[in-house]
Amino acid sequence: MPSSIPKLPSDADLRRQIHFSTADGRIWLAGQRMLLMHASALGTLRRELIQTVGIDITRRLLLRTGFAAGQRDAALAREVRGKAGIFDMFVVGPQLHMLEGAVQVTPEKFDFNPIEGKFHGIFKWQHSWEAEVHSRDFGKQETPVCWMLLGYASGYTSAFVGKTVLFKETQCEACGASHCLIEGKPVYEWDDGEAMNNEYHSESLLVHLEDLNAQVQMLRSSLQPADELGPLIGQSAAFGKAANLMRKAATTQVTVLLNGETGVGQERFARAIHAMSPRADKPFIAVNCAALPAELIESELFGAEKGAYTGANSARAGRFERADGGTLLLDELGDLPLSAQAKLLRVLEDGVVERLGSSAPRKVNVRIVAATHVHLEEAVKAGKFRQDLLYRLNVYPIKIPPLRERKEDIEALATHMLKKFTSLHDKRVLGITDRALAAMRRYSWPGNVRELENLIERGVILASHGEWVDVDEIFPNYQDENEVGLDATGHIKTTTLASTQELLNNMMQNKTSLDQLEANLINAAVNQHEGNISAAARSLGITRPQLSYRLQRLEQNLKL
Repeated sequence: MPSSIPKLPSDADLRRQIHFSTADGRIWLAGQRMLLMHASALGTLRRELIQTVGIDITRRLLLRTGFAAGQRDAALAREVRGKAGIFDMFVVGPQLHMLEGAVQVTPEKFDFNPIEGKFHGIFKWQHSWEAEVHSRDFGKQETPVCWMLLGYASGYTSAFVGKTVLFKETQCEACGASHCLIEGKPVYEWDDGEAMNNEYHSESLLVHLEDLNAQVQMLRSSLQPADELGPLIGQSAAFGKAANLMRKAATTQVTVLLNGETGVGQERFARAIHAMSPRADKPFIAVNCAALPAELIESELFGAEKGAYTGANSARAGRFERADGGTLLLDELGDLPLSAQAKLLRVLEDGVVERLGSSAPRKVNVRIVAATHVHLEEAVKAGKFRQDLLYRLNVYPIKIPPLRERKEDIEALATHMLKKFTSLHDKRVLGITDRALAAMRRYSWPGNVRELENLIERGVILASHGEWVDVDEIFPNYQDENEVGLDATGHIKTTTLASTQELLNNMMQNKTSLDQLEANLINAAVNQHEGNISAAARSLGITRPQLSYRLQRLEQNLKL
């Protein structure tokens, strides 16, 4: 057929093939038993295989597993759509993959000549479960990782076409692409077709296990920076860039300027720099410049002698002296008054502080880590920040990414926080549901990691003992119109969004007025509840008096 792609047919015929037999605990797809499994459980199996037998063997195992599944589904295509066109018949496989929750499939090229046995297909994949779980465990990858899905495409197409057709994944979400892309054609048309075909041949694991005893295949990321609260968590590219800059700076004496939005974890980064530095056994002192009254900032930073100001009944050391030999975090530095900025500049240049009420200089050896969410260059232009101080601080800037730019890290962060708060509140929960994790990945997180921490604590408190933390415990009033459920016969229902769109399309085509729609809706509700006005009102989401009023209005309109 030509390479232009027609619209995908309705999948209603496939949904009718799915039955949930709750009485005997089985799920059926056209007579074949199916299983619903947690993607995270399959991800755990995948991770254990990689860490036990290596990535190459795991890839081949999953390719062959997917190939076998694809072969089985190919028989269903001709059974369900035997009288349909060749394209509609073929896309049974991709549509089943979507119904099964494996991946969203969009055909981009489909050339198939059954008589000549020619095939060439290109398909876009989005939301691949394999790319998702692999990225969570191992971070960004150099090569594609959707092995089971790829095997399914090859097995399905080979059985459908009647000859060996193999697919390649030419780009992958796990490698940083916006979506996965696969291309398939007969094995003999690939330059490396023989090598590709060998990937599907069964092999003995024992032969490879002997070789693995002499090899170290570490697929985990390098040691994460850490402080006394534990390692900083993240595998995303954005986090990795900031963490790499941090590691390089930690072992030096350079002044570090941490930039980032409120709540991104600047203090944790500062503590990690200190913990990884030669000063780790010395004090780490943090001061929030925005939280101190302007008249007390200088005494807090530089100390004060007895009688230096009203209420100074004794001499006291400032934060610089207390941090001597260690690290001082100046948080929210952009809010520091200009007078304090001048003294800070002298300390940075000379390593000398003077307490309020004293002219005697005191030598200190302090490493400065500054943090701000303010654009200091703009503050300089506005006359609120000293330009010479900016030059002195901006030696080694590190931008900490907001959470919306590192969504690959959300699950790991949420899981870590869950353990923290279940221990804190002495409460046992089973974990966070996949539905809740999906909602968290869609959220924009204006409050960043701090907001995530607050919502996870909320979820732990609201969840019942021994149960899962679901989306409703984390996000109040959560709704997702794209989710599907089951109808009374055990079939998958169409989505609310699809039903609403179909209703709107019918209204426009039939030129149905709003008054007609309201009348039909009210009459249908009353008939469905056999004249019970209260029940009909509840089903419509209105009160009984409101429904009575509308019924009276309809009767009056009929009399006119």
